Amino acid sequence: MSAIKKAKGFKKSKPGTYLTIATSLFGAVSVFKQAKKARFENDKLQLADAVVSAAAIATGVALLVRELKRMGDDDVLAG
Repeated sequence: MSAIKKAKGFKKSKPGTYLTIATSLFGAVSVFKQAKKARFENDKLQLADAVVSAAAIATGVALLVRELKRMGDDDVLAG
């Protein structure tokens, strides 16, 4: 199996999905800092960008959590 196929398989696995969620949440820290700086500088455009970025992260994490639940439903041993 090639490295690319292994990487794609990992991305669709539970550990890969957990890693993607963790990476997304790590990005949320940057967005929080951006929003805090924008509020301090009273920069409404930068604040709007931070809010949109936060919404994108939240949506992405919600989709990943839904995918994890679907993976659990497909597991015969899970009950």
